[in-house]
Amino acid sequence: MPDVTAASQTDLSAYTTLRLGGPAGILTVASETDQVVATVRNATRDRRPVFILAGGSNVVIGDQGFDGTVVLLRTRGIRQVGEQDGGVVLRVAAGEPWDGLVAYAVERDLSGIECLSGIPGSTGATPIQNVGAYGQEVAHTIVAVHAYDREQDTVRAMTPAECGFAYRASVFKHNDRYVVLEVDFGLARSGESAPIRYAELARNLGVEVGDRVPLQQARDTVLKLREQKGMVLDAEDRDTWSVGSFFTNPVVSAAEWARLGLDAPHWPGDDGTVKIPAAWLIERAGFPKGFAGAGVAISSKHTLALTNRGTGTTGALLDLARTVRDGVRERFGVELHPEPVLVNCAL
Repeated sequence: MPDVTAASQTDLSAYTTLRLGGPAGILTVASETDQVVATVRNATRDRRPVFILAGGSNVVIGDQGFDGTVVLLRTRGIRQVGEQDGGVVLRVAAGEPWDGLVAYAVERDLSGIECLSGIPGSTGATPIQNVGAYGQEVAHTIVAVHAYDREQDTVRAMTPAECGFAYRASVFKHNDRYVVLEVDFGLARSGESAPIRYAELARNLGVEVGDRVPLQQARDTVLKLREQKGMVLDAEDRDTWSVGSFFTNPVVSAAEWARLGLDAPHWPGDDGTVKIPAAWLIERAGFPKGFAGAGVAISSKHTLALTNRGTGTTGALLDLARTVRDGVRERFGVELHPEPVLVNCAL
């Protein structure tokens, strides 16, 4: 029988990197894909709300918890299922820890996700958010997402086009129709990284943007950069008790960028849009690293991370987020939007 058992700890704070969140109505642990489907199907039939929780690194859960079925996703598995363009296609279980997959690929000279090293959470969460960092995002390598469609009561393989990938978004985000079960990645057979696309990473590697470096060197350098910013989980470091970047970088039209007249770093997009670094806006709106609320604070290492200092609540964290968001809007007329999924709470 697949392993689905009641969890001993029903307080959801035990399963999130923020260490915040109230109790679950029903909490089960699933280690087999078919049991994930059966559990969700049964909850849907009984008209019970259902929430899939894996690594808990990109979710903010309300202090009241979730009065429904919470499935702790603990499926595992990485296997080669094909070849593509001279590379390989790996099929990865949704519950597989993401950084473990990156390490697996680097050790086997498989290139394409090395700059996503050190990101906490599960593999199944990466297409939902279209996770990205240091010039890479998972949309660059995803071949298919295998998902349970709750409306059609079927498991289907969704193409990248069907996934609707965009900047930190996809068809899966803010949409409970689909449950991600497995993800297929197409990776190149190479001991060298994909071309380095991010200027900060290139500087730290001592190369030019567009150059390649050995996979392990790329991974080690990314891990070092993330550690310096408190973005690698450490139980003893409260700066890592976060969801990573709380706000996405605003993307505005060229006309809006011209209207703002900001002397700020920015990245022009292929479609004429301009991406503005949220950290720059936050700091210049009067919210420096370490800016504190009630038991919560902006990280002392990274302006985009809102952290639980050990005595915080979800309510206090969202109050801090509102203060920052409203301050940026008042100072610059730019709206910040949260990056994590908000469950039974709102900003």
